[in-house]
Amino acid sequence: MRNTACLLVSCPDRKGLVAAIADFLLAHNANILHADQHQDREAGLFLMRVEWDLEGFDLGLHRFEEAFSPVAAKHDMTWRLALSSVKPRLAIFVSKFDHCLADLLYRHHAGELYCDIPLILSNHPDTHWLAEAYKIPFVHIDVTKENKAEAEAQQQALMAAHHVDFIVLARYMQVLSADFINAWQNRVINIHHSFLPAFHGAKPYQRAFERGVKLIGATSHYVTEVLDDGPIIEQDVVRISHRDDLEDLVQKGADLEKVVLSRAVKWHIDNRILVYGNKTVVFD
Repeated sequence: MRNTACLLVSCPDRKGLVAAIADFLLAHNANILHADQHQDREAGLFLMRVEWDLEGFDLGLHRFEEAFSPVAAKHDMTWRLALSSVKPRLAIFVSKFDHCLADLLYRHHAGELYCDIPLILSNHPDTHWLAEAYKIPFVHIDVTKENKAEAEAQQQALMAAHHVDFIVLARYMQVLSADFINAWQNRVINIHHSFLPAFHGAKPYQRAFERGVKLIGATSHYVTEVLDDGPIIEQDVVRISHRDDLEDLVQKGADLEKVVLSRAVKWHIDNRILVYGNKTVVFD
C-alpha cells in the first residue's frame, strides 16, 4: 500500500478552487499523485478528490485540520481527510442468499478489498458455514415484526463493540428502521437486484420476467429511509431474451449483483465517492 492521504471536498462552485487546494498542498511540499474534479452546474457545486504522497509532506497530519481550516472557511468547503494506511472496518449483513457474501469474502481474502471484517450478522443461520470457512465471527440474530427494535439494538451494540465504520447489506432481506439508517448516514451500502428505479421493492426478477424486459440489472446504493431510493454508486445490466425463464433471470442477475456490489464497496473503501443530494460522484 502507498502511504498517501486523500482530501475530498465539496463547496459552492467559483473560480480559484483548484488553485487554492493545490497551492496549500504545494506550500507543504506535497507530491500530488491523483486529482479529479467535477462541477455540477445546475447545483452550482464543485467536488474534488486529491491524493498525495505523504513522503516529504512537511505538515503533520495532527495539524492538518488547523492549517487547512482557513482555506476551507474562505471557500465554504465541506471536506474530509482519509489515509490509505487506515483499514476501515466492515460489517456484512446477510440473509439466506450467499453469493454476494461469498464474493466479498473471497475478494477480501485475495487482498482486493483493503479493510477488516470483524463480523458477519444474519437473520438466518444458513451462511454460518461460509463465515467459518473464512474464520470470521458470525452472529445470528433472528428478526421478526415483534422483536425488530430489540434486534436492531443488539446489532447496534455489536457495531459499537467492534468499532465498525460501515455496513454492507449483501442481500440482507430486512428493511432497516429510520433510526438505524440515520445513525449510519452514507455508511450502509445495499445491493438491489434490479436496475433502479425500475422494479424497486420485492420480487424484482419476477416482475421483470412478467413484464418481458430485454435487460435486467443490479444497483448498489447508499441506504436511506426511502426503500431502494438512496444515492446510486454503481449499476450494470445484462441482456436477456424470450428464451430465458425466471430461473435464468435469477442466475444471470446473481452474477451482476456480485460484481456491482464489490465495485461499490471497493470505491467506498478507496474514498472515491462523494455524496450530494441524492446523487454520487465516483472519482476515477
